[in-house]
Parts: sequence; C-alpha cells; structure tokens
Amino acid sequence: MNRSLKKIPLAALCAAMAAACAGGATDATITVDASKVEGSVTPWLYGACIEDVNHEIYGGLYDQRIFGESFEEPVPNPLFDDCSAYEGEWQVVGDELLCAAHAGAKLVYDPLEMAAGEVETELKFTRGGGGDNAGLLAGVSEPGNGADNFHGYEISLAADGRKVVLGKHKNNFTPIADAAVSCDPAQWNRLGFKTDGRTLQVFLNGACVLRAEDDDPVLARGRVALRTWNSEARFRNVKVTADGASRKLVFRTTPAVQVSRQWDAFSTGGAVAAYRHEAGDAYNGACSQSVEFVSGTGTVGIANAGLNRWGIAVRKGQMFEGRLYLRGSGDVVVALQSADGTKEYASQRITGIGAAWKKFPFELTAAAADGDARFALYLDRPGRVQADQVTLMSTGEDRFRSLPLRGDIGQAMVDQGLTFLRYGGTMINISGYRFKKMIGDRDKRPPYHGHWYRWSTNGFGIEDFLQFCEKAGFTAAFAVNIEETPQDMADMIEYLNGPVTSEWGRRRAENGHPEPYGVKYIGIGNEEVLFNGDRADEYDHYVERFNLLHDAIKGKDPSVKLISTAWWRADSPSMERTFRALDGKADYWDYHPWVDQLASGREVEAELRRMRELFLRWNPSTTMKCAIFEENGNRHDMQRVLGHVTLQNAVRRMGDFVLTSCAANALQPYRQNDNGWDQGQVFFTPSQVWGMPPYYAQQMAAAHHRPLTVGCGVEGADGVLDVTATRSREAGSVVLHIANTGAEPLRVGLRVDGMGKVSQARMVSLSGDLDAVNTPEEPRRIAPVGRELPARAAQTVDIAPYSYTIVVLDE
Repeated sequence: MNRSLKKIPLAALCAAMAAACAGGATDATITVDASKVEGSVTPWLYGACIEDVNHEIYGGLYDQRIFGESFEEPVPNPLFDDCSAYEGEWQVVGDELLCAAHAGAKLVYDPLEMAAGEVETELKFTRGGGGDNAGLLAGVSEPGNGADNFHGYEISLAADGRKVVLGKHKNNFTPIADAAVSCDPAQWNRLGFKTDGRTLQVFLNGACVLRAEDDDPVLARGRVALRTWNSEARFRNVKVTADGASRKLVFRTTPAVQVSRQWDAFSTGGAVAAYRHEAGDAYNGACSQSVEFVSGTGTVGIANAGLNRWGIAVRKGQMFEGRLYLRGSGDVVVALQSADGTKEYASQRITGIGAAWKKFPFELTAAAADGDARFALYLDRPGRVQADQVTLMSTGEDRFRSLPLRGDIGQAMVDQGLTFLRYGGTMINISGYRFKKMIGDRDKRPPYHGHWYRWSTNGFGIEDFLQFCEKAGFTAAFAVNIEETPQDMADMIEYLNGPVTSEWGRRRAENGHPEPYGVKYIGIGNEEVLFNGDRADEYDHYVERFNLLHDAIKGKDPSVKLISTAWWRADSPSMERTFRALDGKADYWDYHPWVDQLASGREVEAELRRMRELFLRWNPSTTMKCAIFEENGNRHDMQRVLGHVTLQNAVRRMGDFVLTSCAANALQPYRQNDNGWDQGQVFFTPSQVWGMPPYYAQQMAAAHHRPLTVGCGVEGADGVLDVTATRSREAGSVVLHIANTGAEPLRVGLRVDGMGKVSQARMVSLSGDLDAVNTPEEPRRIAPVGRELPARAAQTVDIAPYSYTIVVLDE
C-alpha cells in the first residue's frame, strides 16, 4: 500500500474519491457528520450596530429632512481670501489661527500645490485629550466636508503631546507610522513635514521623529492644509517651501452673512435683507434665526438643502408635512424649490405670527420631481420674523410603518435579515446624552453637544429606537451613559417596561405607547476605559457606576440583562479584579473586534476562547458570556465580507458563549463619511438605498440560519478555507458556510454523512475583488448568485476566489 494514503483520514479519502467520481481531482475536501451535534448557533448572530455617527440617524434613518433644525449651528466661518474651510470653526486673531474642537475640520490653502517640498506650523492645544490631535495635511486633493473626505497625508500631534502620527487619507484613513514624543502641548511646538515624492519625514521642534517611504501617485502633488481632530488648537507661522521658493501663509478674512451655517440666505428682485443669528430666548435650544425684509420688492429668506446640502429629493405628487415655530411681524411663505430657487414646486403662506413663539404646521405637495430640491422660508413683503425648530418629513408609504423614519432605509434593514440591533457607541459617552431628554414632544427635546456632530438632535432617541425595532421585528439592545443617576435609570426602566398603572408607565402611555416595550438588553456605557489607556482607577470607577445602575435597574425589573462595556484587555492586571466585581451582575461582557483582515475570524476566535478560558479560570461556575456589540473596520468591500463571515464562523464554533455579533455601521450616507469608519452596510442618498457587499453576506447568512453546529473537517487548500456546518433540529437540512480567503478558485469535494437521502441541493455565492464595492450606478455589482446542485450528499463544487459560499442540502 502507498504510505501516503495511510496519512489521509478515511472520511476525507471517501470524500476525495466521491468528488473525483463526480468531476475530477479536487483542491480540498470538506467532510460533514450531520449526526454529530457540537453546539448551538445563536439566533441573534445577524446583528448590526447603529448610532448617530456618519449621520446614520440625523440625516439618515430619522426622516427629518432639515439638517440644522433648531439653528444651533453658529454662522459660517469668515470667508478666507486664499483658503477653503471644510467644517469647523476657524477664526483669525492677530497672527494666530484658532480652531474649535471638531471631528476632522480642515482649512485648505488653495493657491499653492506642493510635490517635493516642506510645510511646517507652530501649534499649541487649548483643549483636547490623548486620543485627540491636530496638525498638517499635505498632498491634498478632492477635499470636502467630512473627516476623511479628501485625499492627502496627515501629520498630526496628539493633544497630550505624547505621539506624532503619519497617515494617509483616500476617503478613509490608513496609518503609515507613529512615534512616541514628549512635548508640552499647552506651549508652542513646531510640527513639520518634508517629502521628495517618496521619502516622508516628520519633524517636531526641529528634530526628525518619523521617516517612512510612500510613493502613492494620488498623493504625489497637492495642496497643504491645517486640521483638527476633536481638539481645540491654535496655529501660527505656517510656512511652505516648494519649487525652490518659501512663503509664510497669511490668513485674511471677510465676515460671513449672519445665518446659521446649515442654512443659506437668499434674496430676489431688489429686496434688501437683514439677518441675525439670535442667541438666547429661543423656542428650543440656545439659538434661533432672524430674517428681515427691510425694503424693496422681491423675496428675502433662508433655505435648507438637507444633510450637508446634498439636496432634498422630491417626486411629483409626493406630500410632505412639517411644522416650525415663529414670532415677529409679517407673513412667511414656506416652499419646496429647486436648488437655485428659480422653480417652486409647492408653497404655503403662514399668517397670524405674533410676539410670542407659536407652532405653525404646514403641508407641501410637490408639483414636479427634483432630486436636488431645497426647503425655503421667506418673506415677500416688509416684516421681521424669528424662526426655530423647523421640521419637514415625508408622509404615508414613504415612512417606515407609520414611524417618522425613512421607509426605504428601514425596509432595507429588514430585508437584510437582521435579527438583533444595538443602539450605542461613542455618542452615548457625551455628558449631554441622557434618557429623560429623549422622550416626549420632539419639538421640546433639547439639542445636545454630540460627539460625532457638535449640534446633535434628540429627535431620535432610545424610545424611538425601540419603536423602530418593534415594528421591524429586531431584538433590541441599547447603551446608557454611565453617569446617569440611579434614580433616572430606575425611572427609565419603569417608563420602558413598567405597567401603565405606574407613574412612568403612565407617562409612556401619554406619549403614545401604552404597552411596555419589554426591554431585555442594556449596555452600561460604551468602550469604557478605552480612551485614556489601561488605567486601574478608571476600571474601578466603572465598577462603581455599574453597580449603582445595576441595583437601580434590577430593582425595577430583574429580568433585564446587563452588559459590561469595560474595555476588554486580556493581559491587563485590572481584568480579573473587574470580572470578580461584576460577576453575577453583568450577564455579558462587550467585545469590539476589528475585522478588516482576511485572518480576522481566526484572531477573533482565539480571543473569544481566551476570554471564555479566563472567565472559567476566575470562576468555574460563572454564567457570564460575551456580546460583540461592535464588529468594526474601515471597509465596506469584499475584504470586509471575508472578515465578517469568518468572524461569524468563529461565533458559530463558540456555541452559546456569544450572544450576538453586531456589524458596524448599519448605515452610511454616500460620500458623507466624516469620522474614518468607512464601513456602512446600507448606503443611501436622498433618493436611493442600496446594500454594500457585507450587506449581502449578512442577508445570505440570516436567510440560511440553522440552529445547530455539526462535525465538520477540511483537508487541503493551505488553510484558505474557513468552514462551518449547521443543521436543522431534525437533521433534515444541512447548511455549509464556506469562506475562501485565497486568491485562487478551488475545486472542493463535499461529503455529508448522518442525514437521509438528499432530495435537493443548491449553493449561493458572493465573490469579487477584495476592493469591490457597490455604487449608485451599479447597486448590485457585487450580489449573491445562486444555482442548483445535484441532489446528492457527495459531490464536487467550484468555489470562487475571495468568496463566501453557502451550500444547502435538504432531505
């Protein structure tokens, strides 16, 4: 007998022989024993994470078409003679340039492009933490609003003065190198960048602290800019040396029109206008907007074109309803217009405006279609009004099941097959994020200083999220700020889960929802003890807050499951102490893996096994398990698909240890990425919604859920196949989840034992280049393709390179 045959397991040999009979030699064999149940598959594996980051909510799912609803945004930056400001608040004071804290604001110097050369600035920080930074950009092209909406190199100094980072942006962020440094961030420090087109050097106070090679042709030549990431910084002595000449940049400005920055002033005819952004005595929040028709003939007004001015899409005959609050003298006209105001599709005159704030509802039905319309508020005769809290929403079937949500976006999430939705993220860590500010009349819910968007709305909050999940059929989980008071959390649970006879249950009924929501999962915080590193005092503070909120919540409803969100660091000396303090109180520990890489699944599985091993070592009787409330990355292409599906295979192999895996982000507005997480599953514009490749991978997996994992083995293919096998409870249906992380197609022999005669078989596959994505023009460029297979338990299948394939065998 040939000695090599002795090394092949019998089942694999049989599979290979059967495959050969069915269609020739194979690259790998997959053997399945459907009679050998190894574990259970959580029904909540098909989760997503949503928060108001990248305008998933305000400007996205929440059907408020007005962006800047309560005029909280200040007036625009002054107009720079030679620069373009992309978000943020920039101000020239003497020879200094001041920038308020913002998630990625940039000021681009337009007259000069640099290829080989140097740029430097002096900067100091007046506010910011260790994760915040500010600095320079070079090689800038295609800039726009949004933290990563440009191409160029980033050279940044951390706001604590301890690190310098070099990276590049191409509508995302890719780190190149970083270096530990030590400087006083409250004093002036000189940050510089030098390139010869290939070698990149970063200088701090005259010393070279970083050197790297990069010859990206897209970034080889471009403009220079200043940028902040969540820090308040000052700049001076900005100098550029290029093409043999050196210049010091001078910043000159002209004041902007006094209109809140998400709105645009306009006038027609010979009308003379006056505008004032009013601080104080607003209807809601801190500010309102004054518009005055001073003299002449024509119109004077303000217009809003939705999220970052991307337009309000209207169809002929589409009805919108809205409301706004006004005071002053004169009549106001509200209208739907073309972007330039030359066409008017619908209008309504509002009369009866007086000295006190008053609510004015309106309806507008578009007489024509326009994908780039705007909402206008104007006077056509002398008068002066103040406006606040403007709302414009769709009606009827354009809403998601009667809720104030975009129907097309909500339905896309349902069609994805989601079973679990988590509402939380860094947005909840902000001090103004409080449950009691999110309930009741939307027009009276106060705006708050958000993390991802400075002027955030409470128009969509925790209760609105629960109503969405209720109508969509998703199991819901949400997070609360750890600094909420115990009493407010007790009231929250009574409001959400209590009977209508209780005080807060009665308030829920008065707000339109008599039945309790039946909330089951609540995260206490989000990514706690992450932002300042592995600090024992912060872990201890988290335990203290968790215990207070635990007692308040469980005191009202013991059935609620609580999730610890203390950042998981397996090697931290604080882990065992934190676990012991929370064991028996926290039902799950939140874990946030990064899954952009082809090997992500293996790395996540190793960490999950280590977590389980440590839990059981610290307490062999523990019932604490894991919840993956954020599956993060920087991509939304086929590479992210493979990271996602190999993670799902890892979770299947972990049995009941993992509650759910929630892929982030659920949603992303097209070309509006403004924080670096370029990872949306559902993309949208004002008029279109489509899925990215990870959306279809999730849809495939959810549609083929089977509750039990069974024995499965793989031989060959050099480890590029990641496979799990699942079955129905009666063993009448077997499903294989096959990820090919390799660049080559594979001919794979399958053999499934332990089930009855196969009556039908089929496969569905998702494949493409690693960077392949879907676009508005080709929304299904990367989409599942299915085909029938021979009805037999042993056969050969062809697996495409870089693919996710599901094979289904039914008795």
